[in-house]
Amino acid sequence: MRNARVSRKPGDLPRTLSAFSTLAQRCSGLLSHLDIRKLSWLALVVLLAACSNPRNPSTNNSREITDDAGRRVSLPARVDRVISLAPNLTEIVFAVGAGNRLVGRTSYCDYPPEAKAVPEIGDTLHPSLERIIALRPQVVLISTASQLEVFTQQLQNQDIAVFVTDPHDLAGVFRSIEQVGEILGQKEQATLLVQKLRERTNAVEQAVKQKPLVRVFYQLSAEPLYTAGHDAFVTDLIRRAGAISVTAAVPGAWPKYSNESALAAKPEAIILPTGGSMGTGNSTVTEALRQSPAALAGRVFKINDDHLVRPGPRAIDGLEEMAKALHPDAFNK
Repeated sequence: MRNARVSRKPGDLPRTLSAFSTLAQRCSGLLSHLDIRKLSWLALVVLLAACSNPRNPSTNNSREITDDAGRRVSLPARVDRVISLAPNLTEIVFAVGAGNRLVGRTSYCDYPPEAKAVPEIGDTLHPSLERIIALRPQVVLISTASQLEVFTQQLQNQDIAVFVTDPHDLAGVFRSIEQVGEILGQKEQATLLVQKLRERTNAVEQAVKQKPLVRVFYQLSAEPLYTAGHDAFVTDLIRRAGAISVTAAVPGAWPKYSNESALAAKPEAIILPTGGSMGTGNSTVTEALRQSPAALAGRVFKINDDHLVRPGPRAIDGLEEMAKALHPDAFNK
């Protein structure tokens, strides 16, 4: 194959050399030891491209933010294209005022209603890597470190950052909001949002602080029986609502629980997360608990599951709903 010939006018080379003299000053001495008049035309073009597109992060104004997996994640100065792989993160993106920059979401990301217009990339557990790459995001937000190993290397090979949020309590939810706000350049909006959410949280805690703690069983699902363990952020919500989860000491976030242990715990109230995205699922008490003190006293409370299982801004709605159900007299003033 013959070398392509570049057609140029007699004055092109001097102008290029002049441009290179300016670029040489910008390239931190890269060309200071070269006599650019003796370089070939092709070499000049290659060096020009190298100097015009430096990979030095400081020159490109990139930044680093630490995620909940303890990783230093490199991000561009401005993020205009983001994908969310969890409903709570999709809600946060919209809540901090950056919904117009969300270019992909999972099929479970259904709130706010505007999110449904964003292209789907599969469900939370099985997102399509091909769709993600095709949407050209600068960063992908994921909700737990369990997805990290699968995605990190493949996406980083495409110059796509992966950022993990993994809240285990309400403080972690607030941190997630602030992190997403910082990533998307919406720091002020995120700070104001967290401030309002903290005020509502404090109001609930003040209202119930003198009330006796209610022993609560949180029924995530009936058959098989799953509940909230030590690492579930809803366990923290239950505590702040003036109660104590009878399974708070069980390891993990959402452990499977035996019917015998559930009945032996003798809960005074049962929380059924239902009616949101779950529809009518989980709307009845598991058979093992129908003879519990809670069921016999009629203290079974149905609360929108989206407000309890999604660690996002609406978790405060769930906190308020639980507190009012467990301690109605504290709010009827």
